[in-house]
Amino acid sequence: MSSPEDDLIARYFQPLATDPAAFGLIDDAAILKSSTDDLVVTTDAIVEGVHFLPEDPPETIARKALRVNLSDLAAKGAEPTGFVLTLALRDVNHGWLSGFAKGLGEDAASFACPLLGGDTVSTPGPPMISITAFGRVAAGRMVRRSGAQAGDAVVVTGTIGDAALGLALSKPGSFASSPTANASARRMLVERYRVPQPRVAVAPAVRDYAHAAMDVSDGLAGDLAKLCKASGLSAEIKLEQIPLSPQARSLITAKATTIDALISGGDDYEILCAIPENHLAAFVSAAGARNVAATVIGVIRDGLEPPRFVASDGRELRLKRGSFSHF
Repeated sequence: MSSPEDDLIARYFQPLATDPAAFGLIDDAAILKSSTDDLVVTTDAIVEGVHFLPEDPPETIARKALRVNLSDLAAKGAEPTGFVLTLALRDVNHGWLSGFAKGLGEDAASFACPLLGGDTVSTPGPPMISITAFGRVAAGRMVRRSGAQAGDAVVVTGTIGDAALGLALSKPGSFASSPTANASARRMLVERYRVPQPRVAVAPAVRDYAHAAMDVSDGLAGDLAKLCKASGLSAEIKLEQIPLSPQARSLITAKATTIDALISGGDDYEILCAIPENHLAAFVSAAGARNVAATVIGVIRDGLEPPRFVASDGRELRLKRGSFSHF
C-alpha cells in the first residue's frame, strides 16, 4: 500500500523525472554517469518569508528554487546536468503543488537540468524548498572566486538592483505610490524578484575568459567583497558604470531609492567576474552573442581593503551595509 507521501511524489514529481538516471523516482538514489569532466555541486534553499512571499505564484517559486542553483553553476562555467529536490510543506495543497510542479518541469526541460530525486517532508514552520544541482565542466576548468588578478576588469552581466526593488514593491508600505512606479515598471521589477534569469548561456564564456567569478545573490557590494577577499585583493568600482534598468534609474531620480540600496540588495543572480584585459573584448562579445549584456564596472586592485565605490566626482560612497545577510 502506498503512503500519502508516495502518492504525492507519483502525482507531481514522477512525471518530471524523465531522465533514465532517476529510475522513475522509485529508488533511493540516482546515477550520474562518470566521464572525464569534473562534477560541480551546488545547493541553495529558499524559504517562505525570506526568499519568496506567501502570495507568490507557486510556478514562480519553483522556478526561483531551481534558477538560483543554475546561477551558481553558470558562474562556475559549468553546464547543468541534473538536480535533487527537498520540499518541506505545512500541508498538501493540490492546487499549489500542481502549479509548482508545472513551473519546475518547464524550467527543468528548458535548462536541460532534469529532476533526479529528492525528499518530501512536513514542517510546522514556513514552507522551504532546497535544491542541490549538479553540473559538468572539463577537468580543472571550474572558475573559482579566488583567481582574480590585479588589473583584471570587474564585469557584471545584466542590470543590478531590480530584484531588490521588486521585493520592496511586493510589500505593503513600499514606494508603490511613486509616480515612477507605474504598472509596467512594477510588473517588470516584481518579475525580476520572483523569477531570476540565470546566465547559463554565458557559462562557456566565463569558463574560457574569466580569472574568477561568482553569482550576485546577496548584493553586488557584498559579493564583490567576497570575491576580492578570496583572491587576496581589492577593487575600485565606478558607480556611474554600474548597469541599471530604466525603471531603477527612474526610481533613483524620484528619490524613491538610492544607488547604495541597489548595490547592497539581494536576488540579482547576475554573474560577477574578473576578466583579464586581453580577454575582455572576447568575453563581452561572447555574452552579447547570447543576448546577455556584460558591463565593465571597475578594476581589481592590489591591497586587502574592502572594494571602493567611487562617484563621478571622485567621492567614495560609504555603504551602510554591504549585502543581504541571513543573520
